[in-house]
Amino acid sequence: MQPEQTPDSGLPQPEGEAFDEAAHPPPTTPTNSPPLIEGTAVSDSEIETVGDEDADSDADSDDFVREIRLTADRGQAMMRLDKFLFDRVAKASRNRLQNAIRAGSVTVNGLPTKAAYRVRALDVVVLALPADTRTVTGIIPEEMPLDIRYEDATVLLVNKPPGVVVHPAHGNWHGTLVNGLAFHLSNLPVGRNGEIRPGLVHRIDKDTSGLLIVGKTEWAMTHLSNQFFHHTIERTYYALVWGVPKTAVGTIRGHIGRHPRDRKLMTVFPDGDHGKPAVTHYEVVRALGHVALVRCRLETGRTHQIRVHFKSIGHPLFGDVAYGGAVLLQGPRTARYRQFVANTLEILPRQALHAASLGFEHPDTGQRLFFETDFPADLVEAIARWERYAAAVEGGREAPAVGEQ
Repeated sequence: MQPEQTPDSGLPQPEGEAFDEAAHPPPTTPTNSPPLIEGTAVSDSEIETVGDEDADSDADSDDFVREIRLTADRGQAMMRLDKFLFDRVAKASRNRLQNAIRAGSVTVNGLPTKAAYRVRALDVVVLALPADTRTVTGIIPEEMPLDIRYEDATVLLVNKPPGVVVHPAHGNWHGTLVNGLAFHLSNLPVGRNGEIRPGLVHRIDKDTSGLLIVGKTEWAMTHLSNQFFHHTIERTYYALVWGVPKTAVGTIRGHIGRHPRDRKLMTVFPDGDHGKPAVTHYEVVRALGHVALVRCRLETGRTHQIRVHFKSIGHPLFGDVAYGGAVLLQGPRTARYRQFVANTLEILPRQALHAASLGFEHPDTGQRLFFETDFPADLVEAIARWERYAAAVEGGREAPAVGEQ
């Protein structure tokens, strides 16, 4: 039975508002701001950044964007905006800062402006940059198969298979997507101190499959980061969740932050007293007995956002070990059904989540581009098994026999 969502249940409530994305069919199956900083230099430790693949750092976003807010001193002499920023933002070249200004990623007193603008006393300057996600001087290029769906001189779109870590980190220095990109691309962006910057402007979890966009130039990274920052990137995910949400089309709102007792996990703070605002729009595509296929559109990009939001309303993702979805949660407790679920979890030993589509404005041409990718084989098979189960239940049988699964 669906858990009752009452106003005092302590859970974020899905809202029954329209899913305003253009109807894309499923792929074929074979804000909180940091405090103002008075006109002093800003180091990376003072800037909100994002990063770690396994959520064991203080990162809380999958969008690699950092926001910097500066207030000019009361005695600030008039100074060009690009020089003002260069003097205060660590690890950012003047060219990088000028690109950010040109991309519209810098505002002064709430308005976009030009590099030649003269900063005055008490001006409030806000800058959004691609975050230095663990810039490393020793990224080792490694040859590996990359499923590249689009590439030109500026951007690259890659379809990441499940099980591949995006960025090198403790315990995962080799075999990551970035190692493969470093081999494929000979001219990755380079930071102010000569460190290789892997071109990432967002990420998806190790066990999530789907599309990632990579900026091949500093300008592309800045322009794409600005789109993520202003939520103009179109991202559609498909997930298989336990149970069928009572609201077929809705929105889940709830601040997401580090779990107070397990820093590797995220959690929802219903009162909004911790974490950061997070919004997930969803639509039930297909009810399949005791699970449902849902389409999700992200308005924000917090770490584990879809996984945490659906757990918070009582519908963990099927196969999600970290958030309680890798056990039998719905349906009869018969031996036959338990075996069916166990077999399906063996076929899909990860969270059932796929980043199926990505739409963005090309940094050079301004053209709006949209790409889709099919479900991976393990998710295809898991959905097919649940479809057969649902058909068997409708036909009066408990579940497919083992040999029919």
